[in-house]
Amino acid sequence: MTKTVQYDPKRLQDLFEAAAILRNGGCVAFPTETVFGLGVDATNVVAVQRAFEAKGRPSDNPLIVHLHSPNQMKLYCHSVPEIAHRFIEHFCPGPLTIVLPRRDSIVNLVTAGLDTVAIRFPKHEVAQALLREANLPIAAPSANLSGRPSATTWQAVVDDLGGRIDGVLCGEPCDIGIESTVIDVTREHPTVLRCGGVTLEQLREVAPNVMMHDSQIDSSVNSPGLRHRHYQPAARVVLIDSSPELRRILNAFDHHVRLAYIGIDRLPNSIESKFERFRYCDNEADYASCLFSFFRECDHLGIETILCQGVDATGIGRALMDRIGRASGD
Repeated sequence: MTKTVQYDPKRLQDLFEAAAILRNGGCVAFPTETVFGLGVDATNVVAVQRAFEAKGRPSDNPLIVHLHSPNQMKLYCHSVPEIAHRFIEHFCPGPLTIVLPRRDSIVNLVTAGLDTVAIRFPKHEVAQALLREANLPIAAPSANLSGRPSATTWQAVVDDLGGRIDGVLCGEPCDIGIESTVIDVTREHPTVLRCGGVTLEQLREVAPNVMMHDSQIDSSVNSPGLRHRHYQPAARVVLIDSSPELRRILNAFDHHVRLAYIGIDRLPNSIESKFERFRYCDNEADYASCLFSFFRECDHLGIETILCQGVDATGIGRALMDRIGRASGD
């Protein structure tokens, strides 16, 4: 097991070293505006295999390729339809991933053998600097063990992947806190495969015919996060909708169970003392930004059950409810 070097992204020499590791087939985690990514050269099959092995990630789960400029797309995509250019103009750089027809320059393992590739242009300045310096297409799944909550701090990356990867570019916690939205523009209508930092409502302002993927009807997997176990802490996650339901659920628990709560509404004073940890969020965006870090905090404390307040599945709330649903096993 090798040591994972913690690099300071404010030091140019550290940035240069991290980029050199990527060019030499290594694995480096780095911050984005959504979550930390585990970066590897998307044209190097051995490097990509290392990322899958480090995470324990199933090989049928495709990766997102990160680029620093739309000018690079012609190197890795056969074609870029006009609607993709419109989405890029409105939302990139930012938390939007676009599925496009792929070229063979991207290795098959990145795309899980599909004829499409998922492309993203991160907005985070550290991610942009690393991509420019490495001058590579960087395949970057979330920098965590497969199935665990995504890492939104560099400390969480080290907790999960320390000794499994070559380095991590440190920095502040990620702003958005949940993954990018994935939209497939190779279909008859642009189709959202995964909700994330760009909302369905925002996408429909650009293209009113944007559709939502229905996994019960369409089982194709052009996007990560659709088939396998995701986002789950060690604690049991329970979704609740109202205070009366909260009281009913609490009555069903043994009083020795270690409980935590996260939501927008404050707990009634009469039952707040039953919770060992709680987090009150200002709004849905704040809720999304701290969900995964709260899950990890609860795991460190040995919390057994986390109660998560449900929100309306609109705007960023749609992505938030998706992540809570998957964490709870639906």
